[in-house]
Amino acid sequence: MIPFWLWAFNGPFNIMNSTILKLLLVCSFLIACTDSAELQENSRAQKVLLQYKQDLKSALSLGMNEGFVEAVSVCRVKAPKIASELSQGGIRVGRTSHRLRNPDNAAPDWVEPILREYIEDLTTREPRHIQLKGNRLGYVEPIILQPICTACHGEVIADAIADQIKTLYPDDRAVGFKPGDLRGVIWMDYPPGDL
Repeated sequence: MIPFWLWAFNGPFNIMNSTILKLLLVCSFLIACTDSAELQENSRAQKVLLQYKQDLKSALSLGMNEGFVEAVSVCRVKAPKIASELSQGGIRVGRTSHRLRNPDNAAPDWVEPILREYIEDLTTREPRHIQLKGNRLGYVEPIILQPICTACHGEVIADAIADQIKTLYPDDRAVGFKPGDLRGVIWMDYPPGDL
């Protein structure tokens, strides 16, 4: 039996090919994946994290306009660039996972224990602030897989998308997820106080 999401994107009615519907799905996915707690300690850090999420959403939306195969390519190029551009002034941002697609997104040492705890205990998946060495602060929030995410990270992936992922990420481990699974985390470390 063909999963509904696969039929919807490739079926006879192409009900998911509407640009507006795609954008709505992407927006709801990113909002649900990154429902952030307030970063009380640093107003600039709040702005940077919000900008990171908005820029990722915009990049994914652009790719989605061309379909999921293109979205994989756009994400590969744009996501690291966005993180790099925003990692300035003592602030560093990124994404990581226990099942990486891009090995360049390996977790910083301080993020690994939080990520492990999120995996082991479903009740601990609230965003976290922690004190880091060198008078720095850390922030981690979970990314929970939404139904639309299964197109690229699910248990069944369309051949064209799977081929593109294999081409761009030969060592990909970021598949086999179900909606509601922990996909990974967004992390940030920054100096305290207003910069």
